[in-house]
Amino acid sequence: MGDLFDTGTETDAKPEAEADRHRPLADRLRPQSLAEVIGQQQVLGPDAPLGVMLASGSLSSLIFWGPPGVGKTTIARLLADESDLHFVQISAIFTGVPDLKKVFEAAKIRRQNGQGTLLFVDEIHRFNKAQQDGFLPHMEDGTILLVGATTENPSFELNAAVLSRAQVMVLERLGKADLEALTKRAEAELGQDLPLLPPARSALQDMADGDGRALLNLIEQVAAWKVDADLDTDALSTRLMRRATKYDKSGEEHYNLISALHKSVRGSDPDAALYWFARMLTGGEDPRYLARRITRMAVEDIGLADPQAQTHCLHAWEVYERLGSPEGELALAQAVVYLALAPKSNGAYVGYKAAMRLAKKSGSEPPPKHILNAPTSLMKEQGYGAGYDYDHDAEDGFSGQNYFPDGMERPELYQPVERGFERELKKRLDYFAKLRAQRNAD
Repeated sequence: MGDLFDTGTETDAKPEAEADRHRPLADRLRPQSLAEVIGQQQVLGPDAPLGVMLASGSLSSLIFWGPPGVGKTTIARLLADESDLHFVQISAIFTGVPDLKKVFEAAKIRRQNGQGTLLFVDEIHRFNKAQQDGFLPHMEDGTILLVGATTENPSFELNAAVLSRAQVMVLERLGKADLEALTKRAEAELGQDLPLLPPARSALQDMADGDGRALLNLIEQVAAWKVDADLDTDALSTRLMRRATKYDKSGEEHYNLISALHKSVRGSDPDAALYWFARMLTGGEDPRYLARRITRMAVEDIGLADPQAQTHCLHAWEVYERLGSPEGELALAQAVVYLALAPKSNGAYVGYKAAMRLAKKSGSEPPPKHILNAPTSLMKEQGYGAGYDYDHDAEDGFSGQNYFPDGMERPELYQPVERGFERELKKRLDYFAKLRAQRNAD
């Protein structure tokens, strides 16, 4: 084997070159140094966390959190090269406890022989708590330097003990400039320009959805086509299927997108709200979940500034149940637009939370006796109902009596805003406050 690599003849090299041409493009373009990595400068730059670690020679255990195809595995491998560590890669999907024990034993032997081990664990969030705990002693005694990769939020999926011993590095989906740089690098490797008009080239990059590996796979397909002229966007779309949008109905993306929808509604931006609503639907979200969350937005963010908002949402929900998909989604979309353009108030919501805090703080304070019913003579003797002023008999239909526990300072829980219907409610509140002050002064 030594002869093959050290003194290979021209005849020997041809099969090797032929084999190289048949390697996947993504494998052929794998960076050979961190300087060749496209994107992720927020962690790899000279003043970024990894750049500083490498410059100081103090690499610590890491967790790479980011979407697929952004370089997690590649960066881990290059870190091992630049730190002179033996690189070991495992996947949490295919690795059990016996396999982990073998990995740790081999790393101990390597350490005794003077070489460290960088253990790269792909999909590390798939290990259970006990398996994750198994890494701790080997991280602490220096047997391994752990680099875990996950597409899920580490705060939710990884043990606190592991997170306390590792730094989380957030890797981002590749931007437009990154994807263009990767496209040019691929064209140089292939020795040809892609047969695409500029809009189609941009559309191809959009199909990758920020995933560099996916882009290279698409480029490899396009480069193999035999065409007489550069293709436009329609021709490209006919020949290629658009990559499915990344969306996990029970994971991080689910919560990110519903948060974006909610905040767009709260921010009175119907266009953004419709966009995030559509993103969730195209990702496969259950429209009934969206109907429930939209109704909650009406309660929380519109409130009494537009009392019809809740009714509108409930009617849209009912229309969806009657029509089903896909026609019923239009009713929900109309509700989203209505909420985005409705006047906003969280006055009742804030007042409710303040009332809950006060109720917990005040404990079991009883109501004042004058507003208690007295159905028995004993209760009348105890003063129940004594001194109650029937509001309908009072001037203006308002007695101004105290309805809070005796001795409690009157709080101001509900404070309406000067928007929408709550303008009218604020006038009423101020009116009753003025009457109450007059009645108490008399």
